[in-house]
Amino acid sequence: MAYSAYDVEKNQGYAANSGEYSPPLGGLEKRHGSYQEPDGAVPGESFEYGTGLRAKLMRFAGKIGIEQRGIERVPEDERTDTGFRSLLNVGTMWCSANMVVSSFALGLLAKSLFYMGVADAMLVILFFNIIGLTVVSFFSTFGPTFGLRQMVLSRFWFGWWGVKLIAIFNVLACVGWSSVNSIVGAQLLHAVNSDVPGYAGIIVIAVCTWLVTLFGYKIVHIYEFWSWIPSFIIFLIVLGVFAHSGDFVAIPWETGTAELGSVLSFGSVIFGFAIGWCSYAADYTCYQPSTASKKKVFGWTFLGLIFPLLFTQMLGVAVMSATAANGGNNRYQDGYNAAGTGGLLGAVLIYHLGGFGKFCLVMLALSIIANNCPNIYSVGLTVQVLGRWIQYVPRFVWTTIATGAYIAIAIPGYSHFEAVLENFMNFIGYWLAIYSSIGLTEHFFFKRGFSGYRPELYDVPGKLPPGVAAIFAFCCGVIGMVCGMSQAWWVGWIALHAGEAPYGGDVGWELGAAFSM
Repeated sequence: MAYSAYDVEKNQGYAANSGEYSPPLGGLEKRHGSYQEPDGAVPGESFEYGTGLRAKLMRFAGKIGIEQRGIERVPEDERTDTGFRSLLNVGTMWCSANMVVSSFALGLLAKSLFYMGVADAMLVILFFNIIGLTVVSFFSTFGPTFGLRQMVLSRFWFGWWGVKLIAIFNVLACVGWSSVNSIVGAQLLHAVNSDVPGYAGIIVIAVCTWLVTLFGYKIVHIYEFWSWIPSFIIFLIVLGVFAHSGDFVAIPWETGTAELGSVLSFGSVIFGFAIGWCSYAADYTCYQPSTASKKKVFGWTFLGLIFPLLFTQMLGVAVMSATAANGGNNRYQDGYNAAGTGGLLGAVLIYHLGGFGKFCLVMLALSIIANNCPNIYSVGLTVQVLGRWIQYVPRFVWTTIATGAYIAIAIPGYSHFEAVLENFMNFIGYWLAIYSSIGLTEHFFFKRGFSGYRPELYDVPGKLPPGVAAIFAFCCGVIGMVCGMSQAWWVGWIALHAGEAPYGGDVGWELGAAFSM
């Protein structure tokens, strides 16, 4: 028989031989099978005792250092991520997750898909990143305040049942993100050695990511604390070699409705990448104490995000400009045509640096691990929001299932990367703009700030909002999204007037946010 209860090793609440429960210390109360403190927190990292399969699995996981806690609230006395190191942890984690080649690849789309110049593309990157990252940084401050994961605290906006819809979207986003990122890494490995098929590169990246995320919060933070450094050094090498080559082309920007449409559509892609972290922002600060400064958490999160995104995306715009050089033999365009992002970087690194350039490309390919870690760690937590029986399955099991799922998606999507990247980034921007709009409106206008929450009721369905208003607002946001989206397969009637026919300009996320608010 398995019990979900207070950590036996910290408080002998169960008689070891009989399996009988005797009341634990500290005034815990039993709610939905878990013994919790009055504030809804579940003490202990190994709150399992018994002979059931789950109990044995959780105990084994604890012995080898795997984080066992799922979406249960973290007690105040177990929030050990304190001091200046905690701020460094959150800053470096987001820096590592974005100092990656998939962020660089986003900058390439300015010319390849939207036919933009250099200066206008960089301005779009600056301003649309600021908009998206402000939301992510603000949501990060909820983690220390409540000790809850992002999807769990979203119950206070969408209710017990409504948040399940949001969780489904978030699962799709996490798996989709990881698929797109893995494709970029596989392209790099293929550029180094054409005998390495795309599926092999995807599997290598996925397995390495799984090994890091399997062990949970602490190991993810430790890995991300350092992994940005080699990536940053290699991107500096790319910058130096490319600048010295003199191959940069100052592509001028356009004017009129064509430029308007390009700015809005490319901005939608940039915004989608930036705001993509907001649906699990609090997951990486929930082990910080409630006394942590909100301003410092916000500031370090924003700094950790804005620096790598601006640097890598603008570098991508600059390197991609070389494909516009006149002449019959353009190695940059040839490389991009042959192997996408990897081929373009190979035209810089391998052409000038030879074997060392190949080593740099392999390191950049492995940087995708840092980008995928937040996705795959958080998907295991998000799934648990869907139902109590799902919460009964340990987080690390869902992490393993999600890894298999995104491998299955990435392998067939390898040969259609550009279309996959643009469509997926827009999807992310659309639904997260709606989610963020509802959350911010609820927080500021109805909850009147952080004091309007009762976090101890996070798992009591009858005490949470019904969620009808939020879901209705979400549906209104979807209407706005449909009006404003501009895709190859659908152009909304408002989007048609935001640029040059036939594609107009993408204002799907702006209208989605406005309609839902």
